Amino acid sequence: MTLPAGTTIENKKLDRSTYESERCGVLRSWPTGHDVNFAAAIQRHQEMADSKKFSISLARAEASGKTLLQPRAGVALLLEHIRLLQDLSPFCDVLPTTVDAYTRHNRYHEAEKGIERSRAAGTSLLNGFPPVNHGVAGCQRLVDNLEKPVQVRHGTPDARLLAEITLAAGFSSFEGGGISYNIPYSKSVPLERSIRHWQYCDRLVGLYEEEGIRINREPFGPLTGTLVPPFVSHTVALIEGLLALEQGVKCITLGYGQAGNLAQDIAAIRSLRRLAKHYFEEFGYQDYALSTVFHQWMGGFPESEAQAYSVIALGSAAAKFAGATKIIVKSPHEAAGVPTMDANRSGLQATAQMINMVGDQRPLETDEITQEIEIIEREVHAVMRKVIELGNGDVARGAVLAFEAGVMDIPFAPASINAGRMTPIRDNNGAIRVFSKGDIPLPEDVVAFHKDKIAERAAVEGRQASFQMVVDDVRAISSSNLIGRP
Repeated sequence: MTLPAGTTIENKKLDRSTYESERCGVLRSWPTGHDVNFAAAIQRHQEMADSKKFSISLARAEASGKTLLQPRAGVALLLEHIRLLQDLSPFCDVLPTTVDAYTRHNRYHEAEKGIERSRAAGTSLLNGFPPVNHGVAGCQRLVDNLEKPVQVRHGTPDARLLAEITLAAGFSSFEGGGISYNIPYSKSVPLERSIRHWQYCDRLVGLYEEEGIRINREPFGPLTGTLVPPFVSHTVALIEGLLALEQGVKCITLGYGQAGNLAQDIAAIRSLRRLAKHYFEEFGYQDYALSTVFHQWMGGFPESEAQAYSVIALGSAAAKFAGATKIIVKSPHEAAGVPTMDANRSGLQATAQMINMVGDQRPLETDEITQEIEIIEREVHAVMRKVIELGNGDVARGAVLAFEAGVMDIPFAPASINAGRMTPIRDNNGAIRVFSKGDIPLPEDVVAFHKDKIAERAAVEGRQASFQMVVDDVRAISSSNLIGRP
């Protein structure tokens, strides 16, 4: 679907006739779409064991204080993907299906060729699993051969057909959003278009909810994964959460990507919960189940396995101290490319060990964490107020105008609509601060706070704060440090 010229996006629930009319075109866009049958899908979910339902695993984790472990994994061929997830299943709580790059760009013909080449080579030549090509039957076979819930993890601005096929097959969680799977991933996809396509996906989840089937939705928290200040990713998560709730989603997981400073990471997850409850209730949403996900470091990893384990362990401790419901686990082979099953398993075992040890300790409470929570919340409130003002109360329209005005600005994102004028930098303790705010409407005293923190580092290092510091910080963790010291 291409929006007509001049169409204004709005955060309004799609009426059933609009959805059904659009759905006909979506399902006809690729042959496997013809196999989607909503009534059969409802029956399938009704008959699935509770052990395969993502929402139930999340609810139990929330009630017990457990932190669920989830790896990232996906290969081209169905049997190999089944074996991969079966191998990882004993070491994690919930399972992923990481989707290949062709599918993320709706290039199903190329994905089909990749499947054929993979069969001929005897190994995966795609960087993930192509669910659209394997169709409902193939995806059902995957779910049937697993004992734990499976989530679709991808990176797709237009995920409508992907959602129809995977949810019909029994996947019980779907990741992404119209902002988080556009701005950090694409250069020229109009934001109005991706938000509207994701309204379709969320309306589909809402239709399942109306039939008594709870599907979990998870906006993508880390964004570019490169020095993203918590308030930036939080604002996107809150808007995508509001967009999902409007379409009828009832089970939502908001996420955040590890930055590296323990106090800031703990504060980020804790503030995200508080902010979500505040804005969801402010916009009139009461009936929802909220959970959080913490992504281990999404930037460059050290090549040394021993050093990589330290990055994984730090993220694990932060997630548990923060009270995250789920943690996305990395492997010690991140610097080398797609991890092996052994490497994925090792990352899960290292994470489990750390989470178990931290879990036996009291929650971590410090003045620094309290201060970080206050700063993050003030920053988010300032940006959200402007987004709401720009949209005259509509967060969908407000988000589009906010990106156009630079009010929302994601560091190092490729999208042409992204201003790229806000520059992040680490302070002397490794927390991410704002070096240049661009057009983001942060309060003056908050900007002064960031400047003071950056100045402390500059004085210690005996150099002027500059973009060179930013470059050094981007490379730091892969070079065995947190801060890019000279």
